[in-house]
Amino acid sequence: MGIDEVISPADARGSSPGKDQQAAGVGILLQIMMLVLSFVLGHVLRRHRFYYLPEASASLLIGLIVGGLANISNTENSIRAWFNFHEEFFFLFLLPPIIFQSGFSLSPKPFFSNFGAIVTFAIFGTFIASVVTGLLVYLGGLMYLMYRLPFVECLMFGALISATDPVTVLSIFQELGTDTNLYALVFGESVLNDAMAISLYRTMSLVNSRDSSGQNLFVLFVRFLETFVGSLSSGVAVGFTSALLFKYAGLDIDNLQNLECCLFVLFPYFSYMLAEGLGLSGIVSILFTGIVMKHYTYSNLSEKSQHFVSSFFHLISSLAETFIFIYMGFDIAMEQHSWSHVGFIFFSILFIVVARAANVFSSAYLVNLVRPAHRKIPVKHQQALWYSGLRGAMAFALALQSVHDLPEGHGQTIFTATTAIVVLTVLLIGGSTGTMLEALQVVGDGHDVGSPGESLEGDNDLLAPNNGYIAPSYDEETSSANKIKMKLKEFHKSTTSFTALDKNYLTPFFTSQNEDEEDEHDEPRPSSRRAGFRGHM
Repeated sequence: MGIDEVISPADARGSSPGKDQQAAGVGILLQIMMLVLSFVLGHVLRRHRFYYLPEASASLLIGLIVGGLANISNTENSIRAWFNFHEEFFFLFLLPPIIFQSGFSLSPKPFFSNFGAIVTFAIFGTFIASVVTGLLVYLGGLMYLMYRLPFVECLMFGALISATDPVTVLSIFQELGTDTNLYALVFGESVLNDAMAISLYRTMSLVNSRDSSGQNLFVLFVRFLETFVGSLSSGVAVGFTSALLFKYAGLDIDNLQNLECCLFVLFPYFSYMLAEGLGLSGIVSILFTGIVMKHYTYSNLSEKSQHFVSSFFHLISSLAETFIFIYMGFDIAMEQHSWSHVGFIFFSILFIVVARAANVFSSAYLVNLVRPAHRKIPVKHQQALWYSGLRGAMAFALALQSVHDLPEGHGQTIFTATTAIVVLTVLLIGGSTGTMLEALQVVGDGHDVGSPGESLEGDNDLLAPNNGYIAPSYDEETSSANKIKMKLKEFHKSTTSFTALDKNYLTPFFTSQNEDEEDEHDEPRPSSRRAGFRGHM
């Protein structure tokens, strides 16, 4: 299911159009009932602060239960006919609003204050995790510990499984209240590493389809840069274009608000389709379109349109996220998986734990090299980052695509292993996140994350340099002669320079807001559901 060509139910069963329409209605009704049940159950769990079963886990379990009941009641075939869709459905309809909302809901101050660290974790760290996972899986196959895959296919698996999706972790971070910087790092990494993982996976897939070998590693690297940078550039360009349009078109008047909202909603999908049409990554493009549109375009909207677009993207991303977890559970229960390769699943779980540690601790080491003493990432925060690396919708969608991209046995093995990893990480890590945060003593500081009406002034103690590592400071002299360290420091300083460039030139050029309005949206945490990304990628 989800991997075969969609066959018309009329052709499959030879039934009349009226009965087909009735069956389709029953299938849609079932999906709506599961969505309603998931939202209601999630609300009850959240209201009673039952952190051992987060909302995403509850949605996954609902899908598992319904799929299991369908198998038991011998209604599998009829239900399968109306749940059968391609991975393109994920990438065209479900993932774009989620990824856009991720970028759109970023809080500028903590995000850009930690931008250097976030980029290090999301790009360098994700690359390290992908390579380490791929190498370990390949070596495991050579040692007959697990099902053996070709080297490039191992790297493809490493790329797709490195896409972390801490939906449940962030929702519990939001409920319990964690350090501002830790939240910003986890949220920022989850936003950017999805884009990185997609670019890596598609680059590896291209190399694999051309039967390329290790001698083309340079071509692989160039292709990756071309995809990632090109997608980023197209997304930023569309975002800036939208900002100029709304600044000078004069749409922020009462009788044009519908047009204003319609155009704003269309720009993200325009960015996505433009990148796809150019052979780039639409997901990467729409992510950066979301970041730019929130920072520049949003302030050019009328007040009513601002409320509408915020609520609209919050709504569709919540529906998409919930449906993805329901569908994952449903698919796991009804699909014929390759459970014969249990060793592949077991060792893959061990390998991604090791790769996640290599990602977090090596990236944190590089970040701490260039940061002054009062801004270094504490070991407890590094441990929380390591623990928060659960897998979710992005890994599942890429694994679903791998069934098409790889030979039948290989793709199915990767898909089965990925679904098992998703279920285990969502249920186990999601359910134990509260206990983990309390054990690491990174909660209970009295700051409720993203609470309604929370003001920046109320969080000044968190933003102060002597209470964390959010305020950039580069006044301390360094006696180290290490050239790498100095280059990293210069790169880190560039984020501060970008802040000045943005304030003095970009914001005045692309927006019509004054300085007071600029700070209006600088909340310490995103208040949208994905900024508890629950309801993330």
